[in-house]
Amino acid sequence: MAVPARKRSRKKSSGSLVAALVILVLIVAAVAGYYLLSPRKKTELSPQKPELSHVKPGTPASSVPMGARTGPQVGPPKVQNDYPSPAVAPETEKPGPGVGTSCRLAIIIDDMGSSLSEARSLTAIKVPMTFAIIPGLRVDKEVAAYAATNGIETMIHIPMQSKGWPTRHLETNGLLVSMDADELQERVSGFVQQFPGAVGVNNHMGSEFTEQEEKMTVVLQALKKKNLFFIDSVTSSESAGLRVAQRLGIRSSRRNVFLDNEQERGYILGQLNQAVRMAKKNGSAIAICHPHPATITTLAAALPELASRGVNLVPASQLVK
Repeated sequence: MAVPARKRSRKKSSGSLVAALVILVLIVAAVAGYYLLSPRKKTELSPQKPELSHVKPGTPASSVPMGARTGPQVGPPKVQNDYPSPAVAPETEKPGPGVGTSCRLAIIIDDMGSSLSEARSLTAIKVPMTFAIIPGLRVDKEVAAYAATNGIETMIHIPMQSKGWPTRHLETNGLLVSMDADELQERVSGFVQQFPGAVGVNNHMGSEFTEQEEKMTVVLQALKKKNLFFIDSVTSSESAGLRVAQRLGIRSSRRNVFLDNEQERGYILGQLNQAVRMAKKNGSAIAICHPHPATITTLAAALPELASRGVNLVPASQLVK
């Protein structure tokens, strides 16, 4: 029997459709097999968490090294030491005529006021010296009274802003460059009222403050009203302290040698010998030290012997002009 043309057409269409589907399946399988069997690189990366820097609260961002901001900070940030090295200030005075056999040396003991035992030990050396007392320390008034009773001259050791502030500690009553003239005068007047027996002033730290001529002018004008002298501790080579004091006509001088930047007997003796050489060359010199145990022990052994070397120990007030 003959098949009708319509049925033959439908059969051919079904066969074509099946063939097309088989070809499509083969193509998809080939592509999938290619991707499954061929190596390929990983294109997505999980984002890395940023490393957190550990900075102590209150540390200015600018003081943290750039490298430390992407990793843990090791130790506290370094700050400038307000007792400079070398500890011998450049000489500004020319040698006086006939100087060399006999000379004068003043020893200022900074940072006094935290311990009466330190004051007793220093007084027991029985040589002229000057105590520079920081206002607000634990026994500041008691040390001042003890010094007065035992004939020890006292000065006010005024805290002033250093280049390391605020990372570096400063007493809460310290002078800041951000303070206006009224506040500076009020603080200085308060210090003078606390220590009526003090005859002069020197700066405690102050590598930043003493460079500010305008601020130092305000402070020194307040001292002039009270007839107090000023000795520049020279914690900065750019200090304007002595220059301003001389311009204002205030009795003044400057530190020549720091004795105990290193708290070791040999070093302290070496610095003391340097101060003696400067005194013999110029007629006088001012040395500053601190009531560290090593310093007190060394001074107790060395200072009484200086008279035999032609060195007259005197209070600091005798070396201001």
